Order: sequence, then structure tokens, then C-alpha cells
Amino acid sequence: MNQSHPKRARARASAGHLDKDPSDWVTGSAPMTSAQASYLKRLCEGAGMAFEARLTKAEASRRIDALRTNTGRAPERLAS
Repeated sequence: MNQSHPKRARARASAGHLDKDPSDWVTGSAPMTSAQASYLKRLCEGAGMAFEARLTKAEASRRIDALRTNTGRAPERLAS
């Protein structure tokens, strides 16, 4: 039985190592969550970029990953 450990899955997701591409998320086309909006706004301010409030969950996730990588805020890759 191959079940992912919830904490490990969350750590991979927060590290930008998503098990599933955001384009494939069932709720990816829904508006971004308030947590995504808050974090994305902070990242945009830190990068001197405009914050777009009308992104989908999938778009916000990709933007967050890109900004984290470009600003050096992405955590180091976790060992599997």
C-alpha cells in the first residue's frame, strides 16, 4: 500500500514540488484562495511587481512558485 504521508505531501507542496501540475487541479480554475492572495501580494511587493487580484488557484500557484524561485525565497529541495 503506497500512501503519502500528509506532512510530507504538504512539505513537498510548500517547497514547490507539487505532485500534480496546477493545470490538472480539479479546482484550479476557481479564484485563488485568500492565503494565496496574501502570500502572492507579499512576494509581488518584495519583487517590485504588480499584484494581480483576479488569478485562478492554478495561476496563483504558478506565479508564487516563479516569484519564490526568482527572488531566492524557494526552500531547498527536500530529500525524498
